[in-house]
Amino acid sequence: MQPKGFTRKPRPDEPAVRVRNYITPGGLQRLKDEHRFLLTRERPAVTKVVTWAASNGDRSENADYQYGKRRLRQIDGRIRFLTKRIDAAEVVDPERPRAGQAATRAFFGATVRFSNAAGTERTVSIVGTDEVDLDRNHVSWVSPLGRALLKAEAGDRVVLEAPGGTEYLIVLDVRYERIPVEPFREPPGAEASANPLAHRRESP
Repeated sequence: MQPKGFTRKPRPDEPAVRVRNYITPGGLQRLKDEHRFLLTRERPAVTKVVTWAASNGDRSENADYQYGKRRLRQIDGRIRFLTKRIDAAEVVDPERPRAGQAATRAFFGATVRFSNAAGTERTVSIVGTDEVDLDRNHVSWVSPLGRALLKAEAGDRVVLEAPGGTEYLIVLDVRYERIPVEPFREPPGAEASANPLAHRRESP
């Protein structure tokens, strides 16, 4: 019998616990779109630049080569991160039919309207950590506000323990509807969106 308060260390041969990445359908699609762009377009485009730069002599003083290699490491790191997030995805569709408390209480995917002690109202949608967008009032389910609102229903008073202090909120409405997610767009200056060698000229 283990002593009270003792945390058992996992054995080396025990399988790792799969961490679930709760996410909406739109959020997962955005991750997949970025992953596809990096893997099939951006990485091949940067690889071409590195190959071209490597043919131009001393690599140690070759800015194009050094930059390209550094960019490839960044891309590979991002691809690994996205792969893990996609593999761990647990999709929750806010639009799926719900009944009972699942329809009236705030869980992942809920859109919640609440007010603070001053009577100021705000509406937020509870989403995954990969979908946070404060401009759209999309907050993570593990954020202080997300945690405060979870399992609450209209009429409940909840306590928000935030870095700025304690705040008391009144839940006014809980609903489930489509949560629009900003789609993935090619970043400005992406190597794949231009001719990789257009601005470079080989030395005579």
